[in-house]
Amino acid sequence: MNSVAAVSPARPASPWFIAPVVALAAFMEIMDISIANVSLPHIAGNLSASRDESTWVLTSYLVTNAVIMPISGWLSNTFGRKRFFLSCIAGFTASSLLCGLAPNLTTLILLRAIQGATGGGLQPAGQAILADSFPPERQGMATAIYGISAVFAPTIGPTLGGWITDSYNWRWIFLINVPVGVALFFLVTALIHEPRATSALRRKDFSVDWLGFGFVALSLGCLQIVMDRGQQEDWFNSPFITGLALTSAVAFVLLVWRELRHPHPMVDVRLMRDPDFAVSFAMMLMLGFMLLGSTYLVPAYVQSLMGYRAIDAGMVLTPGGLATMLMLPIVGRLTNTLDLRVLVAIGLILGGASLLWMTRFYLGISFEFIMLVRMAQAAALPFLFIPINAVAFRSITTEQTNNASALVNLARNFGGSIGIAFASTLLARREQFHQSRLVEHLQNLDPAYPDYARQLGGLLGADGHAPATLASIYQGVVQQATLLAYLDDFKVLALLFFGLLPLLLWVKPGKGMGGAGMGH
Repeated sequence: MNSVAAVSPARPASPWFIAPVVALAAFMEIMDISIANVSLPHIAGNLSASRDESTWVLTSYLVTNAVIMPISGWLSNTFGRKRFFLSCIAGFTASSLLCGLAPNLTTLILLRAIQGATGGGLQPAGQAILADSFPPERQGMATAIYGISAVFAPTIGPTLGGWITDSYNWRWIFLINVPVGVALFFLVTALIHEPRATSALRRKDFSVDWLGFGFVALSLGCLQIVMDRGQQEDWFNSPFITGLALTSAVAFVLLVWRELRHPHPMVDVRLMRDPDFAVSFAMMLMLGFMLLGSTYLVPAYVQSLMGYRAIDAGMVLTPGGLATMLMLPIVGRLTNTLDLRVLVAIGLILGGASLLWMTRFYLGISFEFIMLVRMAQAAALPFLFIPINAVAFRSITTEQTNNASALVNLARNFGGSIGIAFASTLLARREQFHQSRLVEHLQNLDPAYPDYARQLGGLLGADGHAPATLASIYQGVVQQATLLAYLDDFKVLALLFFGLLPLLLWVKPGKGMGGAGMGH
């Protein structure tokens, strides 16, 4: 005990050595959220399961990940940040190995749940370590380094997953984590030290808020299943989804009531009393919403309407990730020279404008144009990710860093889940709407229809009422309805982004070095 308490707060290793190690750990975990998406058909076929059953491989991971993430601050404070971080790396690596060796789907789903639980602390603990490793004037660069993993990983995940699955075997999307995890475990052991001895295990008043943990598990676990399975189950027309949504809502209210009164809460909701942190939480939620919502839409667009292969669809996204990486250090430096509200406003305007630009997509659009628009959107992300983090942490004390990091990362992850659910649902509903409106014109009372059917029939070597002609007309209607639905999705996401600008009125002016500065 004395030896632990005597640990010096001095950092023997340079933060520039610590940063890539911590960022790589977060990158590995974030990428695993999306890397399995494109491999589901292969997993289902290899393990003799249906496509619907195989989606639980994603859901089980997301549910346990969502449950552990908000309490990771409490776990870090209780057991020590370094010990908790190492446990997460070890557990994530071991479960990845076992996922790659899973003999059947049931075992894989269970192991993915364990993988999600052990990986749930890597993002918030990693960001907290970076926050305490860099001096206040370098916090922008610290966030930029972490942003490479948080923003680039969801982009590269589907591309890498598709390439591994096509070139080797779906099991390697899990096995690839093993050598990385082993190396990270030893690097973290050597480079990172506990900043202080505040473990609750060494306090006489140590207690576990089991009731609070139960409310966290119920509220976030049920909500994650609702987000992930809602569209498949037809949302609130399903008693299963309705029951989970009601359970989540009640548990969330009880969670807030409980944590506001507990002396050692598992989730420090009191942080929301700080206007800067509350606005940052909302904006980080929307950042995840836009990032993963559009990351879902763009590949789906080129695959469903333009016939791209999975790996080609991923290549549309990859240059955008490179644009993000290029802009991150630039914006990191700007946080010390410009008002953070100005940087966020630039990001919101650029992000919204790029989504409006996507409404100009059409069926014959070139690969280069889609890639260019995606790069413009990706260039806006650093203007959001870095200053939003800076605003969130500038009034946070060192003791609150772990809890604040847990909530900020939870906001981004849940925003992504909500974004994907919203985009997929809106796409399906608008496709039905446009198809019903277009079909209204496919009748002889519309003067353009008979001429079009006759011309198309001539091209097909049939008359205007032949089955081949009618099938071709209907195929064109479905294609056009789907295109219009995608354009509606992009437009709504753009308007939501512009609608966030008034929130900046509640943020205090200041640069990245102002205030406490991410835990300092």
